[in-house]
Amino acid sequence: MSGTNQRIDGKRLWDSLMAMAEIGATPKGGVKRLTLSDVDKKGRDTFKGWCEALGLTVRVDAIGNMFARREGRDPKRLPVLMGSHLDSQPTGGKFDGALGVIAGLEVMRTLNDLNIVTEAPIELVNWTDEEGSRFGHSLMGSGVWAGVYTLEKAYGLKDVDGVSVSEALESIGYKGEHPARPFPADAYFELHIEQGPILEREGRQVGIVTGAQAQVWYDAVITGRESHAGTTPPSMRRDALVAAARVVTLVDELMRARGEDGRGTVGFLQIPQPSRNVVPGEVRFSVEFRHPEDAEIRTLAATFPEQARKLVEATGCRLDLTELFVIPAQPFDPACVDLVRQAAQRLGFSAREIISGAGHDAVYVARSVPTAMIFTPCKDGLSHNEAESILPEEAEAGCQVLFEAVVARANRPA
Repeated sequence: MSGTNQRIDGKRLWDSLMAMAEIGATPKGGVKRLTLSDVDKKGRDTFKGWCEALGLTVRVDAIGNMFARREGRDPKRLPVLMGSHLDSQPTGGKFDGALGVIAGLEVMRTLNDLNIVTEAPIELVNWTDEEGSRFGHSLMGSGVWAGVYTLEKAYGLKDVDGVSVSEALESIGYKGEHPARPFPADAYFELHIEQGPILEREGRQVGIVTGAQAQVWYDAVITGRESHAGTTPPSMRRDALVAAARVVTLVDELMRARGEDGRGTVGFLQIPQPSRNVVPGEVRFSVEFRHPEDAEIRTLAATFPEQARKLVEATGCRLDLTELFVIPAQPFDPACVDLVRQAAQRLGFSAREIISGAGHDAVYVARSVPTAMIFTPCKDGLSHNEAESILPEEAEAGCQVLFEAVVARANRPA
């Protein structure tokens, strides 16, 4: 690594990542830090304590987003933001989200170590509920902040136990007093594991993320009729699970028709009243499609609902399909992306430009603030899995690029 004498502490970064991974640790080596749970509260409290120990001022907004501010030399300058999320999937990995938050913390620690006062303030963000695994709505905190969703809508979302977001925020003490809406900021940088195989496959140390894929998400409910498994002949069955299986197959076919760029997934499927000797009368499931091109997602959004409905009706069942959202492809800010590119070059890291296949808080933040992302490789491209793994030197490289980009932006001429 070359190009600068201002180095982050890779061991301290890794030790802090491992300390955070102990909060909600699972037997298989991952984490379960569901958003707004007591475990999430412990992670948040730990993060807050680390920030306050550095002299950072921590504030919390109405949806629970946390902002830790380090003042700059010029109080009139807009802040440079960096961050990610600390919540996880139910069987998540140690690094998804947490890398970006803890790397941002290491940037702050290094600035303190080197007695650097940047021209602009710097703020480190922990966004609420990026994963969407508890309340069914990913990118919640950044989405509310960016004005994509109303606070009232988010507050009303409930988990499977009937607990609302509003109640959960109050329960863990993170329903903040600050408004959950965009404030003027100069830039936003997010470090994240790739969650895909490209960087590892090509032996690249850094991904220069130029934008994110388009997406469309649905909630689906198929209603048939419960009946006795042993006495109901085929001609009399209205099997909601059979109908759902045909839609799942359709999702897979539509994905594969788009080649290696296609993405189509049913990641949640539930029989609300399961019994082994009852023909399922109701099935609930999720559907999502992703693609780098807006046109492909528009085509899917226009054609998939009717195709699915015909398949379901052919089984004698009914389909209720709710479109949750359509996210257009989001290009990132060229000047911010170039700072990431320059940092990787200056440090001598092998790098490549890459489109994000996953959704990230940066996608919504980019609607209000110039944004860029940095990717690090992850083993076998595996994520949303307890076996998710990166190397200490990969974390260090990504964090060093983050440091260089954030400091360069914060010190740019006014």
